Amino acid sequence: MRIPKNQKKYCPFCRKHTQHSVEEAKRRPRRQDTRSQRRFLRKMRGYGSFPKENPKGREKPTRKTDFRYKCGVCGKKHTAGTGFRIKKFELASEKAGTKASKQQAQGKK
Repeated sequence: MRIPKNQKKYCPFCRKHTQHSVEEAKRRPRRQDTRSQRRFLRKMRGYGSFPKENPKGREKPTRKTDFRYKCGVCGKKHTAGTGFRIKKFELASEKAGTKASKQQAQGKK
């Protein structure tokens, strides 16, 4: 899926629609001190000499996107929603989705 690098979105800091640049947030490791993570690690430790196996098949086939939108006026970053599941994506320029740019990319006139 191609997502334009620049989009016109609502900026909660400026309180108006402005031009935003899009970037994907970096993947960070999970926090080890959250209650759910502590519970999960305790469950994985098992009982005595019989630790529970690593859970297989629990993971989702795709990851959720985490886009940060940077306002072109005030320069502050914000997110919009919780993201959506997508296998792969690329940040494309404004005219990447047009027919002329596709033909140009293939080398046709």
